[in-house]
Amino acid sequence: MERLKQILQRIDGKGYKAYRDIAGSYAGDGFVLHIDHVQADPFAAPSRIRVAFGGKEAAADPEWLHTRCRRIAVEDFFARSIADSIRRHGVRPVGHGKSGMIAVDRPGQEVLPRTAVKVEEHGIEVRLSVGLPAAGRTVLGKEAARMLCESVPAILRQALFRYDRTRLRAHWELADQQEAIRAFLQARGYAAFVANGSVLPRESGISDRPMQGREAVPFRSPASLEVEIPLPHREPIRGMAIRNGVTLIVGGGYHGKSTLLKAIERGVYNHIPGDGREYVITDDSACKIRAEDGRRVEKVNISPFISNLPFGKDTRRFSTEDASGSTSQAANIMEALEMGTKLLLIDEDTSATNFMIRDARMQALVAKRKEPITPFVDKVRKLYEQHRVSTILVLGGSGDYFHAADTVLMLDEYEPVDVTEEAKRIARRLDDGRKPEGGDSFGDVTPRVVLPGSFDATRGKREKADAKGLSKIVYGTHEIALDLVEQLVDPSQTRAIACMLTALAKTYADGRTTLREMVDRLYAAVGEQGLEAVSPYDGHPGDLALPRKYELAAALNRLRTLNVKG
Repeated sequence: MERLKQILQRIDGKGYKAYRDIAGSYAGDGFVLHIDHVQADPFAAPSRIRVAFGGKEAAADPEWLHTRCRRIAVEDFFARSIADSIRRHGVRPVGHGKSGMIAVDRPGQEVLPRTAVKVEEHGIEVRLSVGLPAAGRTVLGKEAARMLCESVPAILRQALFRYDRTRLRAHWELADQQEAIRAFLQARGYAAFVANGSVLPRESGISDRPMQGREAVPFRSPASLEVEIPLPHREPIRGMAIRNGVTLIVGGGYHGKSTLLKAIERGVYNHIPGDGREYVITDDSACKIRAEDGRRVEKVNISPFISNLPFGKDTRRFSTEDASGSTSQAANIMEALEMGTKLLLIDEDTSATNFMIRDARMQALVAKRKEPITPFVDKVRKLYEQHRVSTILVLGGSGDYFHAADTVLMLDEYEPVDVTEEAKRIARRLDDGRKPEGGDSFGDVTPRVVLPGSFDATRGKREKADAKGLSKIVYGTHEIALDLVEQLVDPSQTRAIACMLTALAKTYADGRTTLREMVDRLYAAVGEQGLEAVSPYDGHPGDLALPRKYELAAALNRLRTLNVKG
């Protein structure tokens, strides 16, 4: 560290490019500081540093590493602790641009595998972004020395060695409990679980924190759907378990239908203590499906839903640059099935009406031979019976799904009521003569082989694959719009997807491997090597969070240059 101070003293007052001289590794008191990447100027992306603590003080408690989910929870805890320590130290900008900033990739309400903190048996490594201080484009060496040699070590020592041990234990014990619930659901044929007392509504439309106050009605399961699940570290938990099959969530407007579905949708991820949804657990293959007008579709077999298009357009290898609501929703379902989902989540409000239902009056007016669309109502039961793919569906305006449902749950002033038998009686009593369409089978799910030419990230003289916030990736000269991929929850996941697209292009797209096989092989490599395997930064992958396979596949399917064999 003395050598680092000497370099910073020497370059003080020089042009910003002189900061390149500090790249390298420096030994401190119980740690090593690695300066991996030095930003080009004060307004460029921040510099990247790692701080590795070793010795007895930094050794991991063996309990932390007992399972993968515990390790993820411990690393998540320390990332939050570091972010809090940065805030408590009152880090302020110094100079111009990003000068003086110190940042860690702070998690949100979900607990995701991240690269910000790496906990190993013999030590802890922290990956930070820092803005090297400058006045204009002049090096502020003294301020940089204070930041790197004093502030950063002090911030990290407080976060890593003076934390609340009770809170850390609660963090990884909760992860154990969440994994126990997942195992219980899978073993007993359930798709989702919502614990009694859960707080499902959020603070606001732009906040993912739990709602506070009297308006936040705690969830209470109907007695007929309530189960008890034994958990480690605490007494058993009770709540509503939704069986595999077809489940309808019905009720009047503003009674909590979509709020419940949103919580179930996010239940594919573990949540932090106090989130309100920490005991809302969903089959982790669940995919939220909606209409997505204007998206590109590349050779997807949508024939289970759409056939006999005008001019003989092939729906077994359907392509379009500008999908309609119905064709986009059909493609979204078939792409999710191609990736192996076992649970579809659908909200009537964000669906194409003609994709969801065709009532008896419309059947009488427009003959089936003139209607290319087989509505989802005629496929949802067959999808479960023939492919074992369940559906949870929010409905407010159509009772035509009652006959296909295994469970009908009504939200009445945010209170769930099991109305399955009543819905079945109504369906029998008020039969409107609607005729089932689409034949006796669901249809085929067709795997697709991605051609290597799909991936062209060239932009000018170099390649560019970069995330812009949560919902956009710039890939070469194209943009991938992910704003309607609703289970993408963290910008760090989007950054990881951009990196993973590059990895797919370089290693896995050989013109013979199917899309699902490509993604599976990449995730196997990430499972062995960590997300470091796809980072463009040698040694410092510190701002990535693992997306699910389904969101990576969604990004690939929305790539305008995607080219599929055949």
